[in-house]
Amino acid sequence: MNEDRLYQVLVSPHISEKSTLAAEKGGQIVFKVLPTATKPQIKAAVEKLFEVEVDRVQVSNVMGKRKSFGRVAGTRSNWKKAYVKLKPGHDIDFLDSKA
Repeated sequence: MNEDRLYQVLVSPHISEKSTLAAEKGGQIVFKVLPTATKPQIKAAVEKLFEVEVDRVQVSNVMGKRKSFGRVAGTRSNWKKAYVKLKPGHDIDFLDSKA
């Protein structure tokens, strides 16, 4: 796999109420990823960037909401998120991370 591609796969960590519950209960970390990213690419990117071992990856496509601004109707962009479960004994600390 191309290293440049791995650095582009992860867009950002996704922080929400649901993602913090997933982190506390299931030990999962949620990332916004490229819409074309695959599970093996996401796993390789997390392992390379954060130097941890990934147990499994679950992917979800999030459909953009329909919004209206006055008379103009529009749609927000679709995006993809990945739930990454780490193997026991591994953790990602975003404050002290090298990435």
